[in-house]
Amino acid sequence: MTRHPRARAARPRAARGRSRVGERFEVEVGPVAHGGHCVARVPDGEDLRVVFVRHALPGEQVVLAITEGTDGDRFWRGDAVEVLTASPDRVTAPCVYSGPGGCGGCDFQHVELGAQRGLKAAVVAEQLRRLAGLDLAVEVEAVPGDDHGLRWRTRMQYVDLGQADDGARRVGMRKHRSSEVVAIDDCLIAHPEAREPGPGTLSETVSATTAAGPVGPHDFTVAADGFWQVHPGAPAALVGAVLDALAPRAGESVLDLYSGVGLFARFLGEAVGADGRVASVEADRTASGHARSNLAPLLERGTGVEIVCGPVEKVLALRAQEGPDSVDLVVLDPPRTGAKRVVVEQVVSRSPRAVAYVACDPAALARDVAIFAEHGYHLTSLRAFDLFPMTSHVEVVAQLVKSGSEVR
Repeated sequence: MTRHPRARAARPRAARGRSRVGERFEVEVGPVAHGGHCVARVPDGEDLRVVFVRHALPGEQVVLAITEGTDGDRFWRGDAVEVLTASPDRVTAPCVYSGPGGCGGCDFQHVELGAQRGLKAAVVAEQLRRLAGLDLAVEVEAVPGDDHGLRWRTRMQYVDLGQADDGARRVGMRKHRSSEVVAIDDCLIAHPEAREPGPGTLSETVSATTAAGPVGPHDFTVAADGFWQVHPGAPAALVGAVLDALAPRAGESVLDLYSGVGLFARFLGEAVGADGRVASVEADRTASGHARSNLAPLLERGTGVEIVCGPVEKVLALRAQEGPDSVDLVVLDPPRTGAKRVVVEQVVSRSPRAVAYVACDPAALARDVAIFAEHGYHLTSLRAFDLFPMTSHVEVVAQLVKSGSEVR
């Protein structure tokens, strides 16, 4: 499954002129941008400098403080430290650790939940328009399993701050784009039974609802520190969307690329039946091992299932060298950076009738959609899911179909 990206600290870099950190400007905030911030412009000599502002909303009048930027930078970063005219979508953040100088885990604690989804939809639509030339209406769907956007994250990774005087464990979270740590008592997006990464395995059960009706339940094992979606409603939502996008038929052949522990392959194997074929391709050796266990019921009944461990681009290249490798359906669930041209072109060379692309980064998705279009595959439907409430992240399932083909 798609890996949810962890927050990354800013890379040290050489100064490019006088620092502007700490300077304040009164501005009107512009549109939302990819990455959990909005765009503003501030006077800089005779020019206007772009500033990516966190903790703001489009249309607000705010005072922003520059947090990163020098005279030589193309753009600066800042925080809205005072709100002069608030958006009607602004709310009081439920978490006391949210806001300028606080924990960097949540981008949108200050935004009403429905408006959060509107902002994410705007980002997905803008990336598709800018990078793929598509003008598409996007709606971000809620999924079951959170409490009004809170208490959904089933896996947490804290910074260990040692013991308090009373012997209790002290933990913290990092600030945005920083190695600095904010001590916290309670993370409000953490599920009450959230686990921290560690050795061993976990058991997960997934049922889903599709246009054709309910499927599953199926049981999965996954490494306790391995890849699995952190929102409890995510696996069911994504499985349902992928099956609806592909509409698999008995006897068809499927490639499940970046397949993780075999979530999609398990359900697709059921759909194509004993006369069909499913190949699960995953580079991570531990996840591929779990896929073998998770797909055992299909292997035992004689279904044509392969579990291949190796980098997707290398596995596909080798299979092509060994002979014709046409397939009916493909699932692409790449990491944050996307599948990129080498994999997209290897996919289209197999002439699938449909591709389901699962993406955690709308910019990477849009770039790959543009490459698919070069080869006659066009985005015909898209569903977006709010799997990471209070953050700027969004998960998308896109259907790509070759011109002149039909999914159903």
